[in-house]
Amino acid sequence: MKKSISMKVIEIYLIFALVVITYSSAIPKPGEDKKNRVHEQKLSEAEHEHEGEHNTDYDHEAFLGKDEAKTFDQLTPDESRERLAIIVGKIDKDGDGQVTEQELKDWIQYVQKRYIVTDTDRMWKDHDVQGDKLLWSAYKKRTYGSDDDPNEEDSSTFSYKDMIERDERRWKAADKDNDGFLSKEEFADFLHPEEAEHMRDIVVKETMEDIDKDKDGFISLEEYIGDMWPDKNEEEPEWVKTERETFKTLRDKNGDGKMDLEEVKNWIIPPDYDHTEAETRHLIHESDSDKDGKLSKDEILEHYDLFVGSQATDFGEALTRHDEF
Repeated sequence: MKKSISMKVIEIYLIFALVVITYSSAIPKPGEDKKNRVHEQKLSEAEHEHEGEHNTDYDHEAFLGKDEAKTFDQLTPDESRERLAIIVGKIDKDGDGQVTEQELKDWIQYVQKRYIVTDTDRMWKDHDVQGDKLLWSAYKKRTYGSDDDPNEEDSSTFSYKDMIERDERRWKAADKDNDGFLSKEEFADFLHPEEAEHMRDIVVKETMEDIDKDKDGFISLEEYIGDMWPDKNEEEPEWVKTERETFKTLRDKNGDGKMDLEEVKNWIIPPDYDHTEAETRHLIHESDSDKDGKLSKDEILEHYDLFVGSQATDFGEALTRHDEF
């Protein structure tokens, strides 16, 4: 007997949820929590600041990589320092006992690229690739559990339909040669659009769609604040008040009380701003005790909690997979 559309949708959602949990796809879906969305080209899914304070989780993921930022959670302070010391040896390419700004920047860039390559490899192997190409229908079937389009008349399938359309739009943007397939390189751009220049407009559109709750094509002050601070049942903290002022003085450049697409782009992809360079300078500023512009191993280990934490971050494959750096 043919299954009803409602039962089919339930099964598809269960399959989709399992895929997301198992493979940790970087593909944002409508309605997901902000931390799981691709809003900007940054080094970590953790917020750089939390309630007005610098968030060291951001530093940990920037320094180790997303997948590498978990094992330190289980380590003691002594174990963290021991393993960090090994990583420092990898970063210090010329072996002079000092980590320069360029060496630290190179390391952070390497870590970020390694995550993208690893994540793409994992996802690529899980799909029905034809030769060296992946077809949209194959991706759609593996991700959503069906080749069929949801019933236009069934309101229960609306968000499901919206997710497919959003992914297909991103797919077409990643398909640089417009052949209907994605190569592995194009698939990486699909999974991580924030890292590809030609995908920036997609990132901006998805940001707008996620935050623009009334769908008027703009982000109002309340939508902007609501995305960062959804809990309105408590007294507004100081950092939220600061964000209100930031919206008025920096985000809303034409002063019309809302952000258009260009203003959103300037917010999430600011021109002339290098996240890696900014993070590198931050780490050096915070841990360079003698202020010589470089970091010794002792200085890094003294500030180990800034770089990796103890029982607060991850080491994972750092020792076994860093030989190529």
